[in-house]
Amino acid sequence: MGNIIVYGTSWCGASKRAVRILDERKIIYDWIDITYDVKGEEFVKATNNGYKSVPTIVFPDNTILVEPSSQALIDKLESFEDEQEFS
Repeated sequence: MGNIIVYGTSWCGASKRAVRILDERKIIYDWIDITYDVKGEEFVKATNNGYKSVPTIVFPDNTILVEPSSQALIDKLESFEDEQEFS
């Protein structure tokens, strides 16, 4: 399976929080800053009914979390760690 993809912006506190959680767990991910990546911005808007909701996080199983709470993100990561999908 592939890496997690995090669509966010450098100025967004929720994006920074999500990346910090991934970094703390030493999880490999791809970062796409939608401020500079037009295709990334288009994906986020298409996924979120026209809104630039970040972070939008795509997981290897193609599930997506949008603006997750810290606990929701941790729960999702733990479900993958239990299956050893990535890390």
